[in-house]
Amino acid sequence: MQAVGDAPRTRVVVTGMGAVSAAGLGVEALWGAALAGRSGVREAELAREGPNRVKIAAQVSGFRPEEFIDAKLLPYCDRFTQFAIVAADQAVAQAGLSERCPLGSRAGVTVGTGAGGITTIEELCFTDFVLKGRIDPMAVPRVMISAPASHIGIRYGCTGPTFVVSSACASGAQAIGMAVQLIRAGAIDRAIAGGAESTITALNIRAWETLRVLTPDCMRPFSIGRNGTVLGEGAAVFVLESEAAAYRRGAISLAEIAGYGTSSDASDIVRPDSDGAVAAISGAIADADLDPEDISYVNAHGTGTIANDITETEALGRVFGSALRRLPVSSTKPIHGHTLGAAGAIELAITIMAMRSQIAPPTINWLGPDPKVGLDPIPHEARPVPIRAALSNSFAFGGINACLVVVPPQ
Repeated sequence: MQAVGDAPRTRVVVTGMGAVSAAGLGVEALWGAALAGRSGVREAELAREGPNRVKIAAQVSGFRPEEFIDAKLLPYCDRFTQFAIVAADQAVAQAGLSERCPLGSRAGVTVGTGAGGITTIEELCFTDFVLKGRIDPMAVPRVMISAPASHIGIRYGCTGPTFVVSSACASGAQAIGMAVQLIRAGAIDRAIAGGAESTITALNIRAWETLRVLTPDCMRPFSIGRNGTVLGEGAAVFVLESEAAAYRRGAISLAEIAGYGTSSDASDIVRPDSDGAVAAISGAIADADLDPEDISYVNAHGTGTIANDITETEALGRVFGSALRRLPVSSTKPIHGHTLGAAGAIELAITIMAMRSQIAPPTINWLGPDPKVGLDPIPHEARPVPIRAALSNSFAFGGINACLVVVPPQ
């Protein structure tokens, strides 16, 4: 909380948003699918088949990167980098910054990703080298986990702090949170921030399958009978600016990133712990200078796995108390899949649209209440909700947690 007499804290606003997802290109396509409960999960189309039991994924279909990225640049870009560039282009265009490039030293880039260039590793490195005895000369710049941040920085002339955050499924949310902190600290005036991931390969699906966290049929967060998550791919990118910088150039503010909370369970590499989730949720709400009762909607991490949904519900119950049963909470992962390092960014875009539209998106595929999950998952259909402030949760393997609170711009 801000102490009496302290200087007002720098407000950080969103002036542009972009997305690539199983729903299509753009935030409007993503929001339209989330609102309608239209899932992008289908049978996976793989470059090389494997002995997989799980056959489904939420893929970006019909994506033609050559329509958006120069042919000379494409050989340097893995699929996750391509998604990040296209989403960044959308965000920068909406923010009205395209004509102001280069953006210079007061602009930074932060991108979250969990797996980096895994598509290149499998399809170009493993397949070509092991089976054909050759390797693509651009393999290294394609695989680099820092590639999307560097490409976006080069594209828009951002010479301020530029880096990638890699913290598994919390990556996108942490990258956005770090950008917020850089702007608040006065290190930069604006940032291009988000998350990107593309891991729909036979090898990666098999790896997740052996962890016993993937469903072979249907993802149903918070529901009785749930049996796992579905991998997805995509990116979401935002232009974040100090309120003063946005005002000076007459930009339209879409939302304010009012709170960011992050923590570590420091407990187990794969098993979630509610203590860490509570710390991140509470930290984000306090950072926004709000109280729990001010939160009107929660976009949950909601992976559809037995352990995560119970742990997340426990954490929410510890923060919101008996009010949790009346608080609208939904998971949109059955729409766009679990996009790992991009999840926090993609779900933040949906959360912002929910707040702007005053409609909470549904949790689809819900069969009925689990006695161990005591919350309102907004089953099946979207619901009009007066949203004054919204919370977006991201919890990762390794016990890394990141939460963001958004409010309407002032």
